Amino acid sequence: MAVSIDPIHQFELQPLVSLGHIGNQQLAFTQSALYMFAAVGIIALLTIVATSGRSVVPGRLQALAETLYEFIADTVHQATGADGKRFLPLVFSLFMFVLILNLLGMIPYAFAVTSHLIVTFGLALVVILTVVIYGVAKHGTHFLGVFVPSGVPKPLLLIMVPIEIVSFLSRPISLSVRLFANILAGHIALKIFAFFVVQLLVAGAWGVLSPLPLALTIALTALEFLVAALQAYVFATLTAVYLADALHPGH
Repeated sequence: MAVSIDPIHQFELQPLVSLGHIGNQQLAFTQSALYMFAAVGIIALLTIVATSGRSVVPGRLQALAETLYEFIADTVHQATGADGKRFLPLVFSLFMFVLILNLLGMIPYAFAVTSHLIVTFGLALVVILTVVIYGVAKHGTHFLGVFVPSGVPKPLLLIMVPIEIVSFLSRPISLSVRLFANILAGHIALKIFAFFVVQLLVAGAWGVLSPLPLALTIALTALEFLVAALQAYVFATLTAVYLADALHPGH
């Protein structure tokens, strides 16, 4: 008997607690919100426990926390310079939040929060609003220099300035879609290959055909763990690059 597969079902939001309605729209506390609260709790617990001892010879957890922090600190410094230290807490928090959510999504039957565009777009919007608000507050109208490339002849500015404006406005879209699309595609591929293995096993073809999709599933799982960490790093790196415009709007 053939069994259908729905790889999209794993991304459906499930209301856990109803919070009422606004018109025809239901407000609810979903599993997505639950996982985000869990991610914040895990990050807080890890950082508190890792830094509670502060020994000269760090243990494994303290060494891990210090390595991650120094790694992001170096990334921020390379992208923004010495002035970017003030943004280190924001970039590090976003990196850890995305990383933990991505890793939680790799647990079997868990929910991949970052596979929802509204979540990744919300994070990207925080970054862009920080760039605009801080840039305007610090530089005033000089912040508009971010749209004027240096060294470009004045006649070409009529073309380059609109291009720079469109490029700037597209940043939250590209930042959010990159993370969302990678996580979504990876989990769909995992679900499909895992389904093939189960179907071949049920069909009694275990010894003949199933090793190939099983091997591909294992390899894809390992790749998805790598993607989970890599996408968190890419998100943090691009955040630092965008924040550099708030510090140095001329380019």
